Amino acid sequence: MANPQWLDWAQRVDAIAQSGLAYTQNPFDIERYQHLQQIAAEMIANQAAEDPQAVLNLLAGEPGYATPKLDIRGVVIQDGKILLVKELSDGGWTLPGGFVDVNESPSTAVEREVCEESGYTVKARRLLALYDRNKHGHPPYLFHVYKIYILCDLTGGEPAVSIETGGAQFFAPHEIPPLSETRTTPEVIQRMFELASRPDGPADFD
Repeated sequence: MANPQWLDWAQRVDAIAQSGLAYTQNPFDIERYQHLQQIAAEMIANQAAEDPQAVLNLLAGEPGYATPKLDIRGVVIQDGKILLVKELSDGGWTLPGGFVDVNESPSTAVEREVCEESGYTVKARRLLALYDRNKHGHPPYLFHVYKIYILCDLTGGEPAVSIETGGAQFFAPHEIPPLSETRTTPEVIQRMFELASRPDGPADFD
């Protein structure tokens, strides 16, 4: 599902405010951009039944020029089965991964995330897809996100739990459990099986 129109508007207003605050030194413009960010927070809070100040604190905590966040996911397939981890936050399963840290390359980020969330060690092999989160059936989210999917080779380790996940397991295409659709959708899982089976195929994008 795409973002609702109100969230798209609020994100665009906040992006203008965030980028403006990053560059302006004029005190009157600073006040105007802060007011724009407050309006964006009130729009989101009103529709999501959240505290406006809490939403404003989240938006204001994103300094600098506004750009999409990068969410990287490891695609590990062994004997026709794909590695998923169970999210403690909602009980659904997802591809292991998370936000890329500053000064991390994509390969470093995905290898770290897979190990931290599943207990398995992997070697990044190739890019499978780069998706705009808003175009691939995920529920609405406060920030705009690009999702990066990288095929990884299993090199060692064993299933483990983490502070964010409650287990790791390999699943065949017909065995996929209920998913954490904020992070991963059934359509994306199916597409990862397809892309991984084409060693010379191009990566998906958009």
